[in-house]
Amino acid sequence: MPEKQRSDSFFRALLKTMRPRQWSKNVFVFAALVFDGKLTNIPALIHTLEAFLWFCLISSAVYVINDLADMEKDRAHPTKRFRPLASGQLSPRVAIIAAAALVIAGAGGAFLTSSALGWVILGYLLLNLAYSFSLKNIVIIDVMTIAAGFVLRVVAGVVAVHVERFSPWLYVCTSLLALFIGLGKRRHEITLLAENAGLHRSILDHYTIAFLDQLIGLVTSTTVIAYALYTFSAPNLPPNHLMMVTVPFVLYGLFRYLYLIHVRGLGGAPDELLFRDLPLLLSVVLWGIAIIIVLYLTPAQL
Repeated sequence: MPEKQRSDSFFRALLKTMRPRQWSKNVFVFAALVFDGKLTNIPALIHTLEAFLWFCLISSAVYVINDLADMEKDRAHPTKRFRPLASGQLSPRVAIIAAAALVIAGAGGAFLTSSALGWVILGYLLLNLAYSFSLKNIVIIDVMTIAAGFVLRVVAGVVAVHVERFSPWLYVCTSLLALFIGLGKRRHEITLLAENAGLHRSILDHYTIAFLDQLIGLVTSTTVIAYALYTFSAPNLPPNHLMMVTVPFVLYGLFRYLYLIHVRGLGGAPDELLFRDLPLLLSVVLWGIAIIIVLYLTPAQL
């Protein structure tokens, strides 16, 4: 193979392992900027964009490390066996060097932005290292750890913009939504892998479809209640209670995701599913537009 082709193949394999498509999860960093009413504040926007960038680098480092840890198990998975490390397209030595470089760049950049952001990023990294090598093997704790990672993304946005009116209810909603998605992913893995589920991920032997359905039902109900309570009780919202008009979009998004999990048998990669399923994507987009209108464009006296 010519040198240029080898180089292109190497970078493609490394980029695939970094999973840039999953950077979409880091939009949770923008929650504080939007819900604290600082979307038009340029310095706050710049700091949030910086936090988003550092999270992208750190999360890519985590994906590389996780693929290194799961390399042998991924070879038993019907789709993950094609990942660059599992398939041999990317050498473990190169992956280790890349992960170290990403950690240095992400954590270093975060500390340069602010010391508080740096500690949040470092906490996220340590949490995910614990997940990759231990916590992912403990039933229930595994999905709770995933949820904690999303909460830390929100916290990163909070410390980046020095919020003044950010409601704690949004931490609750973020935790519940992340649990909802994580449980749905576990259910999809069991459905997809059937009797071989435990060979790929030993923790799946401790879950059953019926158990996961109970947990998903509980989390779905709690998510709806928590978000509804936020829309009319959070002290930072406009006094006209118009935020309640966003509740139907949340309801439809949750119901649509449940439909995709239970009827269509999907849910393995929530970030990709969002962009593949037009109704789900539209519900998120319309929810975002409604949020902007209520918080930024609607007179408070209405």
